[in-house]
Amino acid sequence: MSDSNPSRRRLLAGGLAAAASAAAGCLDGSVTGGPANGDDDDQVLALTLNDAGDTLRDDAVVDLSEAGPRWDEAAFAAARDGERDTTQHRKPFPSAADEPAYAVHEGTYYRLDSVVVDEAKATHPVLRLYGVNESDTGDEADAVEKETLPEGDRNAVEIAHKSARARGNPGGVPVGLVERGGYVYRDGDAIDASRLLAADGPARVVYRDTVYRIEVTRERFYEPVYRAVAEPVAESPERMEAILRAHTVGARIDGDDLSTDAREVIEAARHDGYEESHPYSDAYADILRAFHERPYLDGNVRKDGRWTESGSERIRYESRYYDYSLRFKSN
Repeated sequence: MSDSNPSRRRLLAGGLAAAASAAAGCLDGSVTGGPANGDDDDQVLALTLNDAGDTLRDDAVVDLSEAGPRWDEAAFAAARDGERDTTQHRKPFPSAADEPAYAVHEGTYYRLDSVVVDEAKATHPVLRLYGVNESDTGDEADAVEKETLPEGDRNAVEIAHKSARARGNPGGVPVGLVERGGYVYRDGDAIDASRLLAADGPARVVYRDTVYRIEVTRERFYEPVYRAVAEPVAESPERMEAILRAHTVGARIDGDDLSTDAREVIEAARHDGYEESHPYSDAYADILRAFHERPYLDGNVRKDGRWTESGSERIRYESRYYDYSLRFKSN
């Protein structure tokens, strides 16, 4: 393969050994951004490949007996039998955003989902913590140590502390844990066992060597009611794998269909990453076409490249899956 512009082929020259040397000696810029209106070598397009294994089922299909408390095995059983099982406030089958959840039972694979079928009103205790300053009245000796509290209270203090720590500071609080600036008690057993919620409960608590003032309110919530849905989709591991491929995998690439130089691009991307400036070598262009990333080739890359977004982010190469990313970097 010929190349009239060797300055843009930083990693192909001399194979993978030279690729590693070139990467160490020449490619130390890592500022993210779109191509500028300057020399071609001002920007490079970087490709990285991360191994995602030889099967998708291991990560995508849940064994509910090992899934943890956020998964509702009883809801799964009811949905399989066609019964109407509902949960309030929380979904029975949490999953990643925009990704369906799957589970297997006795050789049958199910797609799990939930639908909102009602709204429920509920009143829950809310624990908030506030830092103590010199103007606060009270005896710090009366503060209880977090470790001496029941388990439900310990969990509540840990989460409410995250909100107290964030007040007036950048960084925010963990979404899904902190609610209304504190911790919301929803578990009946934790409420019954709580010392912090008792009428004669402590006014202060010590956590991580800091004394906090305790505030407890009882507030009205309007919560969705979810009905679990379990739809059978496959009766074999191979069929389930095909479903997951159809849902998540873009390009399917056979190494025999690539040139030697193009295979070296993939090998470099699998290890330390690969990058070139525009216009790209024949090998890099072949890889971008094989990944169905033609916008990086067919558009005005130097002018409009900053608006180009990577399409599918998972490919199958030979017998393995890879998650990839493409991004422009300043040299």
